[in-house]
Amino acid sequence: MASSTAANLWVLLGLGIAGVLLAAKRLRRPARPDSGAFISRLELLPPPQPPPPQARHPLTDLCFAVADAFHISSYITSFGSLEWAKTHDAATQTSLVVSSLVDGGAICVGKTVIDEMAYSIHGENKHFGTPRNPAASDRVPGGCSSGSAVAVAAGMVDFALGIDSVGGVRVPGGYCGVLAFRPSHAVIPNSGVIPVAPSLDTIGWFARDPIVLRRVGHLLLRLSYTEIRLPRNFYIADDCFELSKIPARRLTQVVTKSAEKLYGRQVLSHVNLGNYLASRMPSLRNYSNGQKNGDSKSCSLLALSSAMQLLHKHEFRDQHNEWINSVKSAVDACIVGNLSDNGASTIDLCQDVRKEARSALNALLKDDGILVIPTALGCPPKVNSRELSSASYNAETLCLSSLSSMSGCCQVTIPVGTHDKCPISVSFIARHGGDRFLLDTTQAMYGTIQEQVEILATSNASSKQAMIEEAAEAAKEKGNIAFKEKQWQKAINLYTEAIKLNDKVATYYSNRAAAFLELASYRQAETDCTSAIDIDPKIVKAYLRRGTAREMLGYYKEAVDDFSHALVLEPMNKTAGIAINRLKKLFP
Repeated sequence: MASSTAANLWVLLGLGIAGVLLAAKRLRRPARPDSGAFISRLELLPPPQPPPPQARHPLTDLCFAVADAFHISSYITSFGSLEWAKTHDAATQTSLVVSSLVDGGAICVGKTVIDEMAYSIHGENKHFGTPRNPAASDRVPGGCSSGSAVAVAAGMVDFALGIDSVGGVRVPGGYCGVLAFRPSHAVIPNSGVIPVAPSLDTIGWFARDPIVLRRVGHLLLRLSYTEIRLPRNFYIADDCFELSKIPARRLTQVVTKSAEKLYGRQVLSHVNLGNYLASRMPSLRNYSNGQKNGDSKSCSLLALSSAMQLLHKHEFRDQHNEWINSVKSAVDACIVGNLSDNGASTIDLCQDVRKEARSALNALLKDDGILVIPTALGCPPKVNSRELSSASYNAETLCLSSLSSMSGCCQVTIPVGTHDKCPISVSFIARHGGDRFLLDTTQAMYGTIQEQVEILATSNASSKQAMIEEAAEAAKEKGNIAFKEKQWQKAINLYTEAIKLNDKVATYYSNRAAAFLELASYRQAETDCTSAIDIDPKIVKAYLRRGTAREMLGYYKEAVDDFSHALVLEPMNKTAGIAINRLKKLFP
């Protein structure tokens, strides 16, 4: 009886251990080959090519992905939320935009991760995981269309669709180092896409290649390939660049150099955008004065951002509050906590601000102007960093994206290299309806901008290297002074500092070896001389000093070889000749 009980206990214990191991295996999320960009894989194939002499489909040979806010027939649209997916049926129709792209010859290969209910600009998702930023793996990819940006940046697709209300395409494009286009508001129909904030929502797209970006735009915007209109004005928004944590010159130089090279210096001018908007937007002043803590909203750009955030919250609540209340416990508390009602009068004032923003920017840019701003505050924040929950950081980031969101103007994010090993970008904004002009200008300038990025990177690297080499030489000279004053250890420390700054100079090792010899540190002297000779096989002093070190260590044959080599390089070198004669007499 006892043995039977013991056996049962062992069985139960084994099953328990197996259960724990199985649970642990499920909890360990293996590295996903798609960088966590995709929620589901699928394949929507284009129709057959038309027979000659008709032209091939315009997007032939391209593949794309779509953010999981776009409906695809027979698939459940998750909207970034498992709870949403559980409480909604599969779509019965495919989004018009997706169908248009497939009919245009592109292959749709999957649906990508978005922030929960598209209500963030960071790219983190507790349900499906945070897609890994291919350009900076320890940094967030940006949201809400994080998965689409990652899929493009990682080269998994040629282009991808996203949704942009308050920066959902532009910000991840900047964080992942790819092109991102937000078209003018309402020029592309949103049917078959879950709404976020209808007066702000647009369908945007990502690409690595400006030609692909333009091809997609021409199909979705139904543009004709007519003569390209050249830009006549580039307005550098100085106050916007002052907000950036990246040095303004680092961001603007590539744009100004490129514009000068292509169009001449006369196209460039500078503008204080906040002052300009304040002078053209009476509702913005009224809105700013009417808010609590009005002094903190005195900046026109921050007031514009605040109005955008209220509109975003209000319209999001109108669209989804009933569903959120039905499953409140399952929705991110950050979303639920943001959905208080701000009153009809305040919302009406925000709508007035939105209308005036479009009028003001259209008046500035006209048909041939480009406004240049930073896309984001700086480098993408690190995953799980405090910045992501910082109200001031989010407010200033949204301050930049509010310009296009509130005016409805079109905007493109253009990568301009890296800073601290992270992607950085600038944005071009054109008037509402100037989408074709903006796409054409982007394609025309992109190659020159990237050339200027390379030139600047090379110049900065050369300048930095020159400073390092200068500091190393200064340390060496100080070492020489200490050596003459017979401060041997100080000299060693200074030569060591020079080597740390620039380890490619033979003299630094040879000089340190001389100091080591004075302290009878013969092993270190021999090692340093060998390093010097490896760098410069013709450095006579290193052979003499290594010969001396080896003689003191009892390596007489090797010492003779070193002194002999010094004589080959300098046949009249007395020190080498005397040393060889001395050693041969002592050890014939």
